[in-house]
Amino acid sequence: MPKTLEGQITMEKTPSYFVTSEAPRRIHGMAKDTKLIVVVRDPVTRAISDYTQTLSKKPDIPTFEVLAFKNRTLGLIDASWSAIRIGLYALHLENWLQYFPLSQILFVSGERLITDPAGEMAKVQDFLGLKRIVTEKHFYFNKTKGFPCLKKPEDSSAPRCLGKSKGRTHPKIDPDVIHRLRKFYKPFNVMFYQMTGQDFQWEREESEK
Repeated sequence: MPKTLEGQITMEKTPSYFVTSEAPRRIHGMAKDTKLIVVVRDPVTRAISDYTQTLSKKPDIPTFEVLAFKNRTLGLIDASWSAIRIGLYALHLENWLQYFPLSQILFVSGERLITDPAGEMAKVQDFLGLKRIVTEKHFYFNKTKGFPCLKKPEDSSAPRCLGKSKGRTHPKIDPDVIHRLRKFYKPFNVMFYQMTGQDFQWEREESEK
């Protein structure tokens, strides 16, 4: 990575950092003033999305319903399966809070990043101490993808949209499995809301159905 010059901010993105137990200690040892940004979304939706990505590369894997349970009859969720384990945000955050204060971590809502990308980006820019350069005029909604795309009003280059691996249609999952997963995640979500001081309203999706 090239050295950061005066007046520059270096950013690096690796999704697995948040769930890797050694990462907080190592990052703190390298630069304890690092600001951390974590994008989180409804853990049930996240797990299905994770499975969808894997399925596209390995079409012969078992169904989501089979992988999600240790024992389907007893309703025992398999929390060791990475697609489910990653969504236990409160447990991962505990590890990070041993090394970094909450003031150095910004949690971005994956849902609001789709419905209000400019609003979430305003929070990111404020958190990083940047002028709000990226605003509403930089986004438009791509109906085919189901996600916002980024455009640069000052030049004529093509808008930046998410790649082929994003926005795939999720397989239909048994509603009972979804319900059981929501019950499984609820106490972890509540704990996460309390730890961060933010209510991401993931339970509301269930009550609206």
